[in-house]
Amino acid sequence: MSYYGVVTMVVPESIADQTGIEAGDKLLAVNGRQLRDIIDLSFALADDYIELLIEKTDGEQEIIEIEKEYDEDLGLHFESAVFDGIRRCANQCIFCFVDQMAPNMRASLYVKDDDYRMSFLYGNFVTLTNLGERDFTRIKKLHLSPLYISVHTTNGPLRAKMLHNKNAGNIMQHINKLIESGIELHTQVVLCPEINDGVILEKTIADLYQLHPGVQSLAIVPVGLSRYREHCHPLKGFTAAQACHIISMVAQWQKKSRSETGSSFVYLSDEFYIAAAKPIPSDEFYDGFPQLENGIGLVRNFLTEWETAKTASSVYTAPIHLDIVCGKSAEKILSPLIRQLTIPNLHIRLVPVENHFFGSDITVTGLLTGRDIVKGLSCLTGERDGVIIPGIALRTGENVFLDDSTLQEVEQQLNIPVRVAYGGADLRELLYGWTR
Repeated sequence: MSYYGVVTMVVPESIADQTGIEAGDKLLAVNGRQLRDIIDLSFALADDYIELLIEKTDGEQEIIEIEKEYDEDLGLHFESAVFDGIRRCANQCIFCFVDQMAPNMRASLYVKDDDYRMSFLYGNFVTLTNLGERDFTRIKKLHLSPLYISVHTTNGPLRAKMLHNKNAGNIMQHINKLIESGIELHTQVVLCPEINDGVILEKTIADLYQLHPGVQSLAIVPVGLSRYREHCHPLKGFTAAQACHIISMVAQWQKKSRSETGSSFVYLSDEFYIAAAKPIPSDEFYDGFPQLENGIGLVRNFLTEWETAKTASSVYTAPIHLDIVCGKSAEKILSPLIRQLTIPNLHIRLVPVENHFFGSDITVTGLLTGRDIVKGLSCLTGERDGVIIPGIALRTGENVFLDDSTLQEVEQQLNIPVRVAYGGADLRELLYGWTR
């Protein structure tokens, strides 16, 4: 089978640039060897002399000989980290959010990847249900660690049922096999009421904690339910009372782990604390935020940035009216912070936006769309000199929302300056220095 890496960018003045490689070229082989992904590429480039087989955009192939320092980078960026195609998910999880995606969105949002390479490279969670012996051998040989594993439950039959995959039941064998190979793991549970919670969750925590430090951390996140669930397994969200019970149970495990290992080990997503109206744990309970990208500790990280940010005092000589956009759940966090600010002539309005796109049960800020933001702001009256948008609602590295609307389009529709805050420090800086 033939596969290759497509070059999307060449760093100016880099080795690749100097040898004439251009965006659109295809990397077919290094030293005569076909590469599956950028992991293979990184090992192939670890030499002071290499030969690249390049196919130009006109179809002509050429061999480029390169002499370089052993660890010197070529300066190439590729359209995908995997050259032989993303490994797709073979499961039909009862809680899968991709199955709850709105119709007619960009194709990439419907891709269910379950590729261990993306787990190693980018922290994507994988189920291990599609790994063969050759995959385990490669993971061990290349020491692809850490990996991020979606466990959901250590009860094999229940896991097979939740994932609709008979291969899902041997999760503990797979986890033990990886740990024995020296691979560290970060794990997660998507918690579904009356399915994998209660005593089932307690057993899952106990089983994974027993494997610490091979299992470095366990995140527990609540199932997300959009309005597009017509053909999905019937599920419910957590009540405030249920969230309180889960917090209490997990707190006992955190106390045990901190006394025995010095870390909390198990972490709850922010939604549980917000739903239960409980305080967000302090920084030290997150142990360096090992699963921040999974939404574990985002609020605490934001609050710490807000509290420690050093912002220059600002003087507004004329009234400034700013709207701060957030999801419904973030209103409880942001409201007291905004009330405590005393900046003369600055008038702040917090705008918790209803999520019409995915449904009102989705209250997190990160799933807001551009259209809902415009709709939420357009129905408000009163003065408005600017709008602050949460950066977490944008695609990483781009000014694009989940519904493919852009920041520029939102600004044009509102006909008002729109700026982005990527955290607590950014938000304070914008509030104190809007006119700077």
